[in-house]
Amino acid sequence: MKKLILIAGLLLVGGYFSYIPNASSANHHNKIEITEVSITMPDGIRLAADIYWPAGADKKDRFPILLEYLPYRKDENRARNYSLYSYFLEHGYLVVRVDMRGTGNSEGITIPYEYSDIELDDGEEVIDWLSQQEWSTGSVGMFGISWGGFNSIQMAMRNPPALKAFVALMATEYLYQEDVHYMDGIMVAGDSWMMSNDLYNSLPGAPDFKMDEEWLRNRFNVEPSVYTYMRQQRDGAFWDRASARGQYEKIRVPGYHIGGWYDGYRNSLPRMLENVQAPVKAMIGPWDHYFPHNAWPKPQIEWRHEAVRWFDQWLKGEDTGILKEPAFAVYVRNYHPPDPDLDQVHGYWRWEDGWPIERIENHSWYAHADHSLSTEPAGNATHSMTYKPSIGLEGGGPTMWWGSIAPDQQPMDEYSLVYDSEILDAPLEILGRPIAKLHVSADAPRANWVVRISDVAPDGQVTQVAGAAFNGTHRISAREPSDIVPGDEFNLNINLHFTSWVFPKDHRIRIAISNAQWPMLWPTPMKMKSTLEIGGKNGARIDLPEVPPGEEYTPNFKEPSTSPILSGYEVIDSGNISGYAAINSIQHDPDTGEAFGVATNTGATQYPWGIERFEEEIEHRTSDENPAYTSVVGRYKITEELKDRTLDFEQNVEFKSDEDNFYLTFHRWVSVNGELYKEKAWQEVIPRDFQ
Repeated sequence: MKKLILIAGLLLVGGYFSYIPNASSANHHNKIEITEVSITMPDGIRLAADIYWPAGADKKDRFPILLEYLPYRKDENRARNYSLYSYFLEHGYLVVRVDMRGTGNSEGITIPYEYSDIELDDGEEVIDWLSQQEWSTGSVGMFGISWGGFNSIQMAMRNPPALKAFVALMATEYLYQEDVHYMDGIMVAGDSWMMSNDLYNSLPGAPDFKMDEEWLRNRFNVEPSVYTYMRQQRDGAFWDRASARGQYEKIRVPGYHIGGWYDGYRNSLPRMLENVQAPVKAMIGPWDHYFPHNAWPKPQIEWRHEAVRWFDQWLKGEDTGILKEPAFAVYVRNYHPPDPDLDQVHGYWRWEDGWPIERIENHSWYAHADHSLSTEPAGNATHSMTYKPSIGLEGGGPTMWWGSIAPDQQPMDEYSLVYDSEILDAPLEILGRPIAKLHVSADAPRANWVVRISDVAPDGQVTQVAGAAFNGTHRISAREPSDIVPGDEFNLNINLHFTSWVFPKDHRIRIAISNAQWPMLWPTPMKMKSTLEIGGKNGARIDLPEVPPGEEYTPNFKEPSTSPILSGYEVIDSGNISGYAAINSIQHDPDTGEAFGVATNTGATQYPWGIERFEEEIEHRTSDENPAYTSVVGRYKITEELKDRTLDFEQNVEFKSDEDNFYLTFHRWVSVNGELYKEKAWQEVIPRDFQ
């Protein structure tokens, strides 16, 4: 939500609009020229694009092109782009940033959902256009974080001739199981990111904010994309269309994948290394959903140096030595306390040849009747658990899609089945995806299972190491779910999310099992009890991918470079450090079983045309006594304080459920100088489809 921009010195150059902004930094005083162009699609729709030129570039020269292709309003993000792209410009590239159809300053109707055929068809046209310009060598690379990383992978599946390489950061190729809409086959509670993004995509383009009939038809009145995702509650063709999983052979473009241990999309890295036949490299560091040169938590690295080496190899035909290095760089995580505001993650970098890693050994740890955890098989027992839908809220709120640093897990563990190892007499390192093998039953037709691995420190603090959930109705197939037969026992193999951790000497390993992870995941609708079998052939255990001590080869990454700063803008309110709404008040009524949390975020930025303010408030509510009646209520407001008027764009979202249905209501309106100008509402009842 933090948008930085400056526009200075509007000039007309060669039929293009060009900006020559002022730059300042400790060691960088060059100017970067930004040329604004339109790229016409076959149906006549024009996409708005900015071309970033290196200092002193001769327009008669030819350059390899790097493309970032996003719906995130390029004009409001010019300061971010200016700083980010400068490194690539210094190394002989042009960078082009394109607003997708129906977003920012591009024409057309707002894209109906992420990674649609429309988006990708347009992307192919953009790449072809870039390759044919007189200032282009004909070689194009793609890069981006999150959405831009996703569509870099998806464009590589289409293999347009001019696309020679890509770098995808914090992205996944498995849309159903690992995106912001569904995680582990379970609906994400409220899809708060998409709800706010729907409001942003409804805005007219800056700096004019022209509100005419075309804007009303193509943006303001367009159905929010959340409805589309709500209608697709099981895996299938809708998700397959842009997922590389199961069709890796389509990717013939060399790809470099960068992930973070605190980002929810990290599972993709080992799969891409193992399955893609085109040249592939990967790196995973101690980061949340950020570019690694300014990431949090630290340490940061200059990832753009590695990206330039990758692009030089494939777009310039230079032997940079990058293909002679091991394929996978891993930041090995050492212990840290469960502090969501942690600034620095201790650990070290290590090269690995790729994935899978041969020396990793899977060792089984068994749950015992006395709630211990050991490498010795257990005797037979059955443990039962009463479903508590609000588990998760007690710990301070959601960990975003199994990313972010989670708070102390003790409050959640009080309502979970917990199994602790003996105190470790030596450090134990794991790297990979632990597998929980459970034999379970439930006395209701719908139930989810959640498994968390944690590190228990001598002082009692519990740090989450990895976790995952499983929709019990998907036990046979996520494409053809089926009700659980109450009382029937069945096996679950739950692959926990990709992790690295070194359990220190004198710590314990903890496994915690529950039936909910609220408010990250939507709870199942029925009160129930579940059972877990201990011991015997199907006894509960977890297989940990343990790394034996040995010789190590350490990469030497560069420290982040000082990037130029675009002057003339000011961040007035930077909001939460995560960029997401953070729960700041929690209520839990032990008598009624109701749990209630409020998450908020704000932001404000001064732009040349005025000030933009952002407000977000999300209410999460569920009930241990009646989990069917769960709700998420979101309130979003964007205020544009322009020189000639003040515009308030607002959106209220009610996302509620009962045992049979979801109820999704959007109310969107815009006011001019405090007077209502237009409003639009949507309301739909959507049957629960094994959620």
